Amino acid sequence: MVKPMLLRNLLAVILLCLPAAAQTVPQQPHTQPTVTAKQTTEYTLPPDKLRQAEALYKLEIKLGIFGLIYSWAVLLAVLYWGIGARFRNWAERVSCYRWVQALIFVPLLMITLVMAALPLRIYGHHVSLQYGLSVQNWASWFGDWGKGLALTLAIYTFLLFLLRVFIRRSPRRWWFYYWAIVGVPLIIFSFYITPLVIDPLFNKFEPLEAKNPQLVDAIEKVTQRGGLEIPRSRMFEMKASEKVTTLNAYVTGFGSSKRVVVWDTTIQKLTTAETLFVFGHEMGHYVLHHIIYGLIGACIGLLVLLYIIYRMSPGILRRFGGRWQIRALHDWAAMPMIFLLAGILLFLGEPVGNAVSRYTEHQADIYGLEVTHGINPNSQQVAAHSFQLLGEVSLDYPWPNHLAVFWYWTHPPIADRVRFAHDYDPWDKGEKPKYVE
Repeated sequence: MVKPMLLRNLLAVILLCLPAAAQTVPQQPHTQPTVTAKQTTEYTLPPDKLRQAEALYKLEIKLGIFGLIYSWAVLLAVLYWGIGARFRNWAERVSCYRWVQALIFVPLLMITLVMAALPLRIYGHHVSLQYGLSVQNWASWFGDWGKGLALTLAIYTFLLFLLRVFIRRSPRRWWFYYWAIVGVPLIIFSFYITPLVIDPLFNKFEPLEAKNPQLVDAIEKVTQRGGLEIPRSRMFEMKASEKVTTLNAYVTGFGSSKRVVVWDTTIQKLTTAETLFVFGHEMGHYVLHHIIYGLIGACIGLLVLLYIIYRMSPGILRRFGGRWQIRALHDWAAMPMIFLLAGILLFLGEPVGNAVSRYTEHQADIYGLEVTHGINPNSQQVAAHSFQLLGEVSLDYPWPNHLAVFWYWTHPPIADRVRFAHDYDPWDKGEKPKYVE
C-alpha cells in the first residue's frame, strides 16, 4: 500500500528495485485494537492537509512528465554527442578482451546517466522532506544513493556484458536466448535474494517477536486463517522511522527467503486491528498467487520488450547509426540506444501493467477484509479507517485526474478504497465471501 511513484526507472524490468528514501520519529508503544467512534465512510482531509496533498499531487505530475522527457533527452544527448562512442573507443584502446572493455565502458556510461539524473533525485528527496514524507538526513540519503550506485554498476556491468555476447553470437535469436538464459533466472533470483541481501543494505530489520510478541500472536491468527505458514522467526520489524513517515506491512521473498515485514511506523500509528488489515491485504498477494502471476507477467513483458527492440533496432541503425557512430547492434556504443528504446516501450506499456496492478490490489483489499473478518471487530470499519490513515500520512490527493490514474497509478485511488472497504459486507447480505469462508 504505497503512494503511486511517478518517476520510473526506465530499466525497472531488468534492474533490481532499490528502496526509496526513509526517516526518524520517536518510538511509541503499540496500541491495542480499537474501533473508531466516528464511522469512516469517505476519504477526507482537513483543509491544511488537503492543500498539501493537492500541491504535492500537482508537483508529482509535473516532475513525472519532466523526469520522463529529461531522461530521454539525456540518452539522446549521449547518442548525438557521441559520448557512448567515445567511451567505447577508450575501452577498446585499453584492451581487446570484451570483459575488460565491459569493466571500463559500462561504469563510464552508467555513472554518466546516474550523475545526470542526480539533480532530480536530490530535488525529489527535498520534496519528501518538505512535505514530511521523509526525515532522512542528507548524509544518510547520499549513503543510500552511493550503495544504489554501486549495485547499479555491478548489475549493469554483468547484464550488458552478457547482452553484448548474446547479440554478437546470435544476431537473429539473441533476444530469446538472453531472455531465457539471463532474464528469467535473474527475475526469479532477484525476488528470492532481495529480502536476504538487498533490503538489509538500506534498512535495519529486527525480529518482531523480540520487539512485539503480542503483534506476532495476532499476525499468526491471520496467517493461520489464510493458510499461509510463516514461522515466527521469519517475522521482522523494519526501522522505517529512521527514513520515512509512511506506513506499510508486507510479505516478501519465497521459499526459504519468505518473511513478514512490518514497518515500525505502522506499529506506531495504527492499532493492532488496523495493522492486521494492512498485513492481511499484503498476505492476499501471496495467497491469491499474485506474486507468481507477477513473475510470469514480468518474464513475458521482458520477452516482448527484447523482441521489439530486436525488430526496431536495424531500421534505427540504418537511419542514425552513422551519425551516432554505432557500428552494429553488438557495439558497446549501441547500449544507450537500447536503453532509450526500452524506456520508450516501458512507458507505452505502463497503462497495461498498472491496470493489472490496480486489479490485483483490489483483489487483495477484498482478501484483507475477509481474512480479518471475525478477528477484527467491525472489520470493514477498521479497513476503511486504515485507508484513511494511510492516505493522510502519505498525503494522497482525494481526486486524482482519471488519465493520471490510468497511466501511473499502481493502486486504486484511496478514496475508492475507503468507500469499498466501508460498503463491502457479504456476511450481512447473506452472500458468500469471495476468497475466505
